[in-house]
This record gives sequence, structure tokens and C-alpha cells, in this order.
Amino acid sequence: MKSKELFARPEDEMEFMPIIPLNEDDSENADEVAIPSEIALLPLRNTVLFPGVVIPITVGRDRSVKAVNDAYKTDKLVGVVAQKDSTIEEPFIKDLETVGTVAKIIKLIKMPDGGTTIIIQGRKRFTIEKIVAEEPYFKAAIKLLEEEKISLENDQHFAATVSSIKDLASQIILLSPNMPSEASVILKNIENPAFLIHFVSSNINIDLKEKQELLEINDIKIRAEKLMHLLNRELQFAELKNQLTNKTKTELDKQQKEYFLQQQLKSIKEELGGDSNEREIREMQKKAETKKWPEAAKELFNKGVAKLERMHASTPDYSVVYNHLDLMLELSWEEGTTDSYDLGKAKKILDRDHYGMNKIKERLLEYLAVLKLKGDMKSPILCFVGPPGIGKTSLGRSIASALNRKYVRLSLGGLRDESEIRGHRKTYIGAMPGRIIQSIRKVKSSNPVIILDEIDKVGKDFHGDPSSALLEVLDPEQNHTFYDNYLELEYDLSKVLFIATANDLQNIQPALRDRLEIIDLNGYAVEEKVQIAKRHLVPKQKEMHGLKNVPIKISDAVLTKAIEDYTRESGVRELDRQLASIMRALAKEYAIKEKLKPTVTEKDIQKILGKPRYSNDLYKVANMPGVAVGLAWTYVGGDILFIETSLSDGKGELKLTGNLGNVMKESAISALTYLQANAKKYGIDPETFQKKNIHVHVPEGAVPKDGPSAGITMMTAIASAIAGKKVKPYVAMTGEITLRGQVLPVGGIKEKILAAKRAGMKEVVLCWQNEKDVQEINSGYIKGIKFHYVKTMQQVLDIALNYN
Repeated sequence: MKSKELFARPEDEMEFMPIIPLNEDDSENADEVAIPSEIALLPLRNTVLFPGVVIPITVGRDRSVKAVNDAYKTDKLVGVVAQKDSTIEEPFIKDLETVGTVAKIIKLIKMPDGGTTIIIQGRKRFTIEKIVAEEPYFKAAIKLLEEEKISLENDQHFAATVSSIKDLASQIILLSPNMPSEASVILKNIENPAFLIHFVSSNINIDLKEKQELLEINDIKIRAEKLMHLLNRELQFAELKNQLTNKTKTELDKQQKEYFLQQQLKSIKEELGGDSNEREIREMQKKAETKKWPEAAKELFNKGVAKLERMHASTPDYSVVYNHLDLMLELSWEEGTTDSYDLGKAKKILDRDHYGMNKIKERLLEYLAVLKLKGDMKSPILCFVGPPGIGKTSLGRSIASALNRKYVRLSLGGLRDESEIRGHRKTYIGAMPGRIIQSIRKVKSSNPVIILDEIDKVGKDFHGDPSSALLEVLDPEQNHTFYDNYLELEYDLSKVLFIATANDLQNIQPALRDRLEIIDLNGYAVEEKVQIAKRHLVPKQKEMHGLKNVPIKISDAVLTKAIEDYTRESGVRELDRQLASIMRALAKEYAIKEKLKPTVTEKDIQKILGKPRYSNDLYKVANMPGVAVGLAWTYVGGDILFIETSLSDGKGELKLTGNLGNVMKESAISALTYLQANAKKYGIDPETFQKKNIHVHVPEGAVPKDGPSAGITMMTAIASAIAGKKVKPYVAMTGEITLRGQVLPVGGIKEKILAAKRAGMKEVVLCWQNEKDVQEINSGYIKGIKFHYVKTMQQVLDIALNYN
């Protein structure tokens, strides 16, 4: 059964508790049964039995049960020995100690659960001479170890030792709050010194090995001295433990005392005018009196202040509540900047900061005009879509300046955590409001212009989907009640002018795209880039390189050469880097010679930037049958691409290479099917399709290509290869085809036309429905290009291959 040792630490549980016999001499005189020379062994797992001590034991092992039952039927004697390792379930002879105690079974009890419990009393110590049997249980030949009887009156030293043992044990009992009070009484009433030693040895809280060592000591005096040393050690442990307990209690009492003192101090400070925390709270309340905010915000603030007044400044929750209230005070609820309705000034600012972009400027001026007339309207959610480097983000700053509003830019590229938009719940450590609320707090205005940069590059993972969180932000019907998790209150975002920027609409979630007013920004023509360089880039680079006051002239022709020979882009970022290289070289020359040539020539450009990186010569002429020039759109702008077709003997197979997408492959198949169906019309021998393999290849195979706009180009290249006719030189084309022979419109026309112009094309073939897109391009930028607007594939072949 489970109980605690008399001197055990409260956390150490044992399977027995020693019992004091009514007669201390029972171990010597009770019963006249002689101890046999051979005896059954009862291994004990976690204790050592001493002579005279009575303990209850729960017997569980089959071998032990048989030994106990057999002994109980005869002389009721067993030899109790301790195991060397208490973790061994079924010990062998080598696992048992050689010195043990002969015990008498006083009582055998059958438990309700089927187990057996015995009460045994130690008689005499013995040593195992040899094992005479191992089955059905261990049986050994033993030799009894006699104890020397010593009179306390005749041996003062031994008497002093016994007295010390009794005193030490009494002190341990007093220092152990969990010890029963009867333990001291028992110790005082033990008069037999040998039994006292055995009783204390059995109950002292020491290792099993140390108890076994005590049992094996034959000299009772030495055993007593050894026990006294162990008791001293245990007393020191008990004293140390008591000190730690008292210290902990003292610290707790100290905290309670400090709490009451703090409360008293608070009362005193209230009489004297309040403490710093109260001053902070009063300052917050004073600010709140003049704050313009909704009733719901005011009510929440007052609740927070009431909670703050009941809290001590040293508690963790104090700073959480304080920071939340501070956010509410610093946030602009109904305060904002006054919009400027001067349309003339707004137009000047937009024209000053950005060249071209007439469509978007007109849209913004329309918004200002309606706002001026109506006085109030929900802000539209604009989305500028276009290639990199054309000024989408900087345009947002100009809009803010034109409207006289504060400007905020939020970069959404790579954003993956929804909490960045909605904020964290303030109960979390390190919680913060979302980036939108933080930005409004920073600019101290409820109607700023917020640029959501790179909205097409928002990520998504297990933290949530930021795109879904943006649905509420960017919906004019919902964002007047935007809920931030940290603020725990609805905030009106309807006054904010949100402007998103993106490179590719395909990467924006459809539901989010539906909430945006899309404004396409096209790439710049060479002429536009020249003007941008003259007005913005060259002055900026001169100032950045310390040449602001140095006269430097760069002609339009030189800028045009830098653009055409060293850049291939829709925007002007690469041009800006090339101009920076030029300015660094000029700065170095000026620092050395302290003077510069007033004019930068084309030779100077080539000397600084090296040989031209790009050339149009490769694109100007398709000098063999089967090669046609197409126009493509990429996220960095327009470009031209070759479609190459080759015939070889075979069985009429069609091969497509060049890292083509499914749509582009289907365009090639459709083109071939159309030519097969109309072979006689174009003078093509139908047997050609049966006897020749057709291989269509688009160079730059490492670059993925897809889309339907190369349809007429593929058809022209295949027809050219089969007919053996060269495609008309300087002709580029774009358009989707159908099996009925129709040509359908495609997108990205401005970028494609400007790419054709850069490559030196003189004629462009495209669908008649794309004519409106061409008319939106400044006629000066496409001067020298002849446009063919076609409805059928027949017209395409008539132009490209001179079929008439």
C-alpha cells in the first residue's frame, strides 16, 4: 500500500510504513520457533528490513506469492533481502543482496483485487551461504549474524551516540510539517538502543544502498555512528528546505505589504494632486474632450480609461490598454485635409511631374470637377496597370499633391499575412494595428491618398489571404465600416483615395479586380522618352552627381541613340541607369580637369557606354521563305518575334518548338488547317500536306510564349514556306485567326506598334477593330509606318506574300 516514510520528504512516496511492535523485544523473545538453516527468500524492491521493525508488504510476483503461502503454512518465516536494482521486475540470484533479515509473517491478507498483503516483523540478520533452490522460488542456506548486546550504563560513548540519534530524529520531525505529531512520542518511548537504531534506520530518507550498508555493519556501535552522520546530513537538508520555504513566504508577504503600501501611497498622492500615471490619464481625457470622433469611439475610449484607472502601472495589461487608447487619440477620425479644387493648378502639377499620360490626367481632372460641383462623393478605387518603370507609383504622389492631400505608399509585394491589413488582436504580445490604420495614424489625416503598390504580387499562405482582406478595404460600399482587429472598432475609409498599381491583371484575384477601376498605362515611344529624359532624368542625374551648376548639353539625337542602342524597355528605368553612367564619367572628368566639353556627342556616348547592346538590323529583313515577323506584348512592354517555318520530307506531321503555350500551339494548328482547306485557292498542291513535315519554331526557346496574337504570323510563315515565297520585308503583324478565315482583334496594341517602330518596321498588319487603338497613339510617334487593317486571312496573305 502507498504511504510516506516517517522521515521522508513529502514528495517521496514508498510502498510501506513501518509499524512499532507492542514489545520492543519481540524480535528476540516472541515465539520460540527456531530459525531453520535453509529458508525461502522474499526479494524486496524498494526497502531494507531491519530487525524488530514491522512493515506491511504487498506481494505481487508469482514466485514471491508461492514463497509467502508456503511459509505461512509452516513456520511463517521468510528471508527478506533487498534487490540491488529496484527497476528489475523478475530478479535473478545475482540481483539480490547477500545480507538480509529473517522475518516472521504476522498476518496474511487476501485483498479484494486478488492481491496479497502481508505484515512482517524483522527477527535477525543473516548472510546467504549458498542457493539451494531456484524453483518454485529462491531458497538459500543462511548463517545468522548475532548482535552484541551493549548496556548504556557501561558504555558512555555509545549512550551519547544513541541520545544524539534520538535528538537528531526529533529535530527532523519538528522541521517537517508533514510529519505526524505521534512520531516524537514514539521516539521518546523507545528504550532499547538496538531497536532505536533499527527503527530510525528503517525510516530515514536515504538511498536504498546506504540502508543496505547500515544493515551489513556487524558492530552495533559503528552502525550507530554511521546512522548519526546520515541523520546530520538529513537535518541539514531539512533546515535548508525550511529556510527556502520561509524565504518564499517572506517574499510573498513582502509583495502583499508592497501592494497595501501602494494603495496607501495612491490615496496620499490623490490628496497631493495625483501621480504620473494619473497625470497621463488626465492628459488623455483632456485630449479626448476636443477630439472629433463617432459616439462608438468615444464610448469605447471612456470604458478603456475606466479600466486603466483600476489597474496598477506595473501590470502587463496596463501598457496594452494604454497603447490602445493612445492609438484612438492619435488616429484621425473626422479630421482631414481640405481638398484643392483648382483644376488649372492640378493640371499644371500633373504636367510638371509626368510627360504624356493624357488619358489618366483627364480621368483625374474629371474626378476633381465632380468633387468641386457636388462637394462630396465616394472616392473611386483606381488601378494603374502597365509595364515597370513608366511612373505608376510616382503618379500617385503627383495626384496627392494636386489634391492637396497627404500621401502614403504601402508596398504589397510579397505580403502574405492577413494581419498586415486587418491588424492583430491586442491580446497578443507585440500586437499592432494593420498597415492601413498605422498609415492613417502616421499622416494624421482621414482622407489621404494611399498607393497600394504591386497589388498583383500579394501572396497567400497559412497565415491567411491578404487579397481577401483587401476586398473590404477597396469596396466603396463596405469600406466606410472597415474593422481593424487591434482597434476593435469600425473605421471609415470611404474618404481615402486608394490607388493600386500592377504589372499584370491576371495575377489579381477576380473578386478584387472587380472592385478596381482599371486604367491602362502604355509604354513610352522613343520621342516621349527623349522628352522625359530632357525634363526629368538628366536634371536629376546632374544634381545627384554634383554637376547641377555645370553646363552640359545633350541633344535629342544623342538621347535617341542612347535609348535605341542601349535600352529595350517600355519605361525609363534602364535609360535612367544609362544616364547615371554618363554622368559618373562626366563627373570624373570634371573632377580631374575641372572643365567639360559643353556638348555630349554620340562618340562620347559610345566611349562611355561601350558598343551598342541592341541592333535593329537583325529584325529588318526576312530574307528567306518561311520567316515572318510578329508582334508580342510582355509585362515589360512590346517586342517583335520571328516565326520560322521549315519543310522536310515526311508524312505531313506538324512540329511546334520554342517553349510555346497551349493557346499558341492551337493557333498554329488552326493556321495549318485553314491552309489545307483553302489549298487550291492559294495554288498549293494538297499532296504537299501529306508528303511534307512542317516544323514551326519561335526563337529564344528559354522564354515561355503564349497567346492568340501570333495567329496571322504563323499562318503567313507556313504559307510562305509551302509556296516558297519570301514574306514582304519590313512587315510586322499581329492578330488572332479563326477557321472561317476571320482576323480578330488583340490587346497591347500601343506597346506592339512602338516595338515595331523601334525595330525599323515600315508596315504593320492588324485587325480592323484595332484601328481605334492605333488612333490613340500620338501620330508623331508612329510616323513612317503604314498600317493595313484587315478583316480576313486572305487579305493578310495578299499583303504579306503578294497574293492578288
